[in-house]
Amino acid sequence: MGAVQLEPGSRLLHIGPHKTGTTAIQGALHLARERLAAEGVVYPGRGRQPLWPILAVTGQPALRGGPRPEISYWDSLVRDVRAAGDQRVVLSSEFFAEADDATARRVIADLGGARVHVVVTLRSLTRILPSQWQQYLQNGFDFRYLEWLDGILSEPPRTPTPGFWRRHRHDALVTRWAAENGPENLTVIVLDESDRLMLLRVFESMLGLPGGFLVPEERAANRSLTAAEAELVRLLNEEFSRRGWPHRDYGRFMRYGAVEHMKEARRPSPDEPRIATPSWALARAAELSAKMAAGIEALGVNIVGDISSLGKLPGDGPDPAADDESAPLLVPVEAAVRATLGAFIAGGAGGQTADEVVRDLDTRSLARVLAGRCRRRVRQALPG
Repeated sequence: MGAVQLEPGSRLLHIGPHKTGTTAIQGALHLARERLAAEGVVYPGRGRQPLWPILAVTGQPALRGGPRPEISYWDSLVRDVRAAGDQRVVLSSEFFAEADDATARRVIADLGGARVHVVVTLRSLTRILPSQWQQYLQNGFDFRYLEWLDGILSEPPRTPTPGFWRRHRHDALVTRWAAENGPENLTVIVLDESDRLMLLRVFESMLGLPGGFLVPEERAANRSLTAAEAELVRLLNEEFSRRGWPHRDYGRFMRYGAVEHMKEARRPSPDEPRIATPSWALARAAELSAKMAAGIEALGVNIVGDISSLGKLPGDGPDPAADDESAPLLVPVEAAVRATLGAFIAGGAGGQTADEVVRDLDTRSLARVLAGRCRRRVRQALPG
């Protein structure tokens, strides 16, 4: 089935979930905000997504170290949407996927009831698992990937991240929103992993925009962590928690300091190992995705893309190294230096500017110290 072109005055509500192309579409919409307005399409807010209003209405806590959002933020966003009148409005946030039945009902009613068309973007769990785990790391968790996989894929799940299945039990997610809005007013878009522009083209069609109108926003900070970078972040998180440092400092020094600077400032070499999912987890994830796909298909919602692809194993197959827990990870010196610089810069480094910090640091000496410490920490973390 093709994409449904929405009538003027419609509200396209994209609810994610996480790790299904949400950053790509939000970046493109943000980049085109002024041009969209000229086409009669409103993308409310100023940033890539109106995060605080959505966290407020869904009752979610702020990211670790951030302030608690207030419901007045949501009320303000609703006023902006209503002020758009007969223009099309598009609103995108993966955090809508956390809504329970009552919250979904409220969101739809506040945004216009019958005017609302819900969009859910999906990809296979086999693709989501490593991406979601590293996102948890970037919000302060310190569990290992294999440990987390064992818990999240067990029956019933045993995990410190129970919100994962609220987001990623995709059949339940679609059922919840279809029940509140009607299956005819919900579209599922199954991402085509071989076509990075597919999602942008579908949104263009739904919003009545000319082909090629939305273009990707290239953001280096959104790249994935390598396996060694992820371990570096995990060990830092572990130390952060062990020392009992206040959560309010985590966002500043880690998320927007060490991690963001490392992701922006370095380009991993092609031969650096990526986060690899073991074969047993891939098989289990593909099995679950296939069951969810069948359940979604039976709901009678609009489907764009090949929903059967959700239950297939990745074409590149499992990485044999993913099943070997004893394989050591060597943290590149450059990654450690960039992470440390990011924390220094975020902390103000004694009042210096970012340029002054970089100019004055003896990075070679720092690199030697950090390399030694990282090697010791990684060895200590490996199974005996």
